[in-house]
Amino acid sequence: MLTTLRHITLLAISILLFLVSPAHADALDDAIQAEMQRQQIPGLGLAVVKDGKIVREQGYGWANLEHQVAVSEKTIFQSGSVGKQFTAALVLLLEKDGKLKLNDPISKYLKNTPAIWKNIRIHHLLSHTSGLRDAEEKVNLRHDYRDQDLIRIAASVPLLFQPGEKWSYSNTGYHLLGFICNQVGGKFYGEQLRERIFQPLGMQTRIINERDIIMHRAAGYDVVDGQYKNQEWVSPSLNTTADGSLYLTAHDLALWDMALRGEQILSTAMKQASWTPVKLNKGGSYPYGYGWAMSTMKHYAVVEHDGAWQGFTTQFSRFIEPGLSIIILSNRSDALLGRVVDIVAASYLPDLQGPHHQPVSGSK
Repeated sequence: MLTTLRHITLLAISILLFLVSPAHADALDDAIQAEMQRQQIPGLGLAVVKDGKIVREQGYGWANLEHQVAVSEKTIFQSGSVGKQFTAALVLLLEKDGKLKLNDPISKYLKNTPAIWKNIRIHHLLSHTSGLRDAEEKVNLRHDYRDQDLIRIAASVPLLFQPGEKWSYSNTGYHLLGFICNQVGGKFYGEQLRERIFQPLGMQTRIINERDIIMHRAAGYDVVDGQYKNQEWVSPSLNTTADGSLYLTAHDLALWDMALRGEQILSTAMKQASWTPVKLNKGGSYPYGYGWAMSTMKHYAVVEHDGAWQGFTTQFSRFIEPGLSIIILSNRSDALLGRVVDIVAASYLPDLQGPHHQPVSGSK
């Protein structure tokens, strides 16, 4: 059998990355490409927004290794958990409509929930304080599940703690939020997102669908024993859950970022709720709101999220006071994109030299 590009060595990929570098690279381009080669990232999409305007948009490397298609500004990546902020936004919009309340028990909207979930509120799901653990070992990623099947599997796992006591990242919690949105919104949550957020903002973002013909879609890659491999296949139902199952471009997230600077989609109160550390039952708080994490880089307050799923890694960081947002999308699993954000941030904010970022989440 002929050797294909997915089996070529990492050294050869590094050479290919060099060959598709921007024709007029500057110091920042050089630094990004060097980091990509160091981490063996095939392709990367970048968008930088400053004071409500896109000041840089650039594609680097390969969107598809087998066909040698370069990343462009139109390249579509998978969101991973960066997509959680859209699920959270939809929940807040449905609350505005009067169709739910954040303090409602989730059992009000979901059938056959176990007794141990009786104190879990929608607020807990949004802020990862529900105590729900992810049941990865009980889920077959190649099996198609109904919503009720996933609820049943989640219910079979004991809570990590009582709701509101602690913080623990839970993709399952966002699965449930999607099911609640389906119920109260009267249609699939992805369709609601399209109607209420993506279409009004001119975003190309959509739910993952591997059967559809989608122009400019990047391929996702893992590195296994020194070789690039295509992303593993995941069943359609598990690629449509509300924990981060979106196709999007860096430009899409730039449009969303600019919308967050006004009130076209979310009110000031909704954004404040999203970007406020969650309060815990016994006092104290955790630096996570609704689909967003909070951090500080030197004296800069940052709201951000990362994502990782099916051969893709993503990072969206918003530096509030200087009005700087950095969006990085890549098509390699386990990429440390916080390092790329640090490089870009230091280019615009020179006092931010050196590494800063720690990941928010795991898969999705």
